[in-house]
Amino acid sequence: MAWLCSASSNEELINNLRRSSLIGSDKVADAMKKVDRANYVPNKAEAYEDSPQSIGYGATISAPHMHAHATENLLPFLGPGSHVLDVGSGSGYSCAVFHHLVGPTGKVVGIDHIPELVADSRRNLERDGLGGAMKEGSVEMVVGDGRQGYAPGGPYQAIHVGAAAPTMPQPLIDQLASPGRMFVPVEDARGLGQAIWQVDKDEKGEVHKKELFGVRYVPLTEADKQWPSGKSMKV
Repeated sequence: MAWLCSASSNEELINNLRRSSLIGSDKVADAMKKVDRANYVPNKAEAYEDSPQSIGYGATISAPHMHAHATENLLPFLGPGSHVLDVGSGSGYSCAVFHHLVGPTGKVVGIDHIPELVADSRRNLERDGLGGAMKEGSVEMVVGDGRQGYAPGGPYQAIHVGAAAPTMPQPLIDQLASPGRMFVPVEDARGLGQAIWQVDKDEKGEVHKKELFGVRYVPLTEADKQWPSGKSMKV
């Protein structure tokens, strides 16, 4: 059903996802309508296709329906004032959507280990009207190893991981708030593909893990393995 949602404009794309029940709430639809995907993809002609696209440096921007799944799953933890970490933030698209949900009193941190991608994401966000949010600090894009999280911005009510971790990432679980939720793709230990896991930390700090559905993501790995020149530029 997802590929039938492709459109010729951002609003039409989101409306198609909503009608197909890939977006289940008006809050998520409204937030995604405020983020023009054309500002986050190199190939503008394919901006509104419901498919992943390369953004260079061995990275991709996920298909819109996957952004919708992730945002819907994290929505109970994306209220005004919430802190959010986006690991493997790539183009910055998810950070923009999350910002429109947590508002100016919240904090969204995007972390990626490829400096060029972080520089691109800042330009994308500014082009999409979020330059002020970055100046004010409600959106922050940093270079770093997202597998270790980003402690200065935590604890986080919501953590989104945009690449498949080889194992369940304990450092990210440690940075979840109580309560908090993580949406993370993880490689199957038996080599049977990948699956999205929902990781909840309750008010007492107890962690509950639930496998949701199978997926196919790029791996969450070292910068030099993803892109040999990934550390060539400081931003």
